[in-house]
Amino acid sequence: MDLTFTEEEEAFRARLRTWLADVLPKLPPKPAATDWPGRRRHDAAWQRMLYDAGYAGLHWPVDAGGRGATPTQHLIFLEETEKAGAPYVGANFVGLLHAGPTIAAEGTAAQRARWLPPILRGDEIWCQGFSEPDAGSDLAALRTRAVRDGDAYVVTGSKIWTSHAEVADWCELLVRTDPEAPRHRGISWLAMPMDAPGVTVRPLRTLAGSTEFAEVFLDEVRVPFDHRIGAEHDGWRVTMVTLSFERGTAFVGEVVACRRVLAELARTARANGRWDDAVLRRRLGRLNVEFAALWRLTQWNVSEAQRTGGVPGTGGSVFKLRYSHARQELYDAAAEVLGGQALDAAHPWVADRLSALSYTIAAGTSQIQRNIVAERILGLPKGR
Repeated sequence: MDLTFTEEEEAFRARLRTWLADVLPKLPPKPAATDWPGRRRHDAAWQRMLYDAGYAGLHWPVDAGGRGATPTQHLIFLEETEKAGAPYVGANFVGLLHAGPTIAAEGTAAQRARWLPPILRGDEIWCQGFSEPDAGSDLAALRTRAVRDGDAYVVTGSKIWTSHAEVADWCELLVRTDPEAPRHRGISWLAMPMDAPGVTVRPLRTLAGSTEFAEVFLDEVRVPFDHRIGAEHDGWRVTMVTLSFERGTAFVGEVVACRRVLAELARTARANGRWDDAVLRRRLGRLNVEFAALWRLTQWNVSEAQRTGGVPGTGGSVFKLRYSHARQELYDAAAEVLGGQALDAAHPWVADRLSALSYTIAAGTSQIQRNIVAERILGLPKGR
């Protein structure tokens, strides 16, 4: 991994900075956290601006609609957009960081042509239909069934923690197509239209008061046979591709955001007199080193994904495991710096602290990540 920058990469950074300085002041205010239709419009408009400027899907392969940028250019893009305060992917999260890359890696030419351009333009929003009420973190225990009927699958079951379901057009859906097969077999990955008859969405209100998750009930929903990504019953392998993106590269922008928050914490501590606390200073210093190391690990994971054909490896589990805990530690430190303000629900760091609690569960619990690291990286025997 080469950590230096070429003249071409520095020129790319300069062009990006110039573009951001021109367009960001013209953006409308961000809608309220509870206004998901408004947030969808806002996020889709920003994605269209990126698309028109040539920055959408920057690191995606050219034949998937991207620019085929180098890993370093991708990281420069993430760094500069975060430093400039540009909008994050928001409602486009699942499409841009999960479903899109999976379809690019596993889909047919017709599937890539159908779904990737609308994702890159921000025209279509995706949600994730993986978790189920009775499966917990054991994804292979899913029970939602899909029965072949002519040219379609008939899907019955339910999903929970379905990200952005209430504003989504499509769902990356895991279903069991062979109930007699072993747990990790007989699963298929489908692209399901959210407006299909039989789909019912019930939003879930989080601890922070938002509704970015939902329950989704599926009552004999017909999904066309050609909406399956990968071979029938091969969905577990395809899902591992999706999760490798979710754990390996989907959080990279958030590492930059955490480093920015850490710098703001230090400035706030100096301003409100808490900087005199030596224990707090050591805590912030340790977090600074922690996130610097996570950024280096991010660079390595992105470089490794590029070297191996674009799909992140198991190193993403190392990153996700440590990042989810470091994020919680960061916002615990924020509460210490804020003092009494830490009880003010209107303060953005308070909402972020509540959100941070979910990161040890989202994208695979920390227990699952420890198993992956132990078995697939360290080669330890499976636990009994």
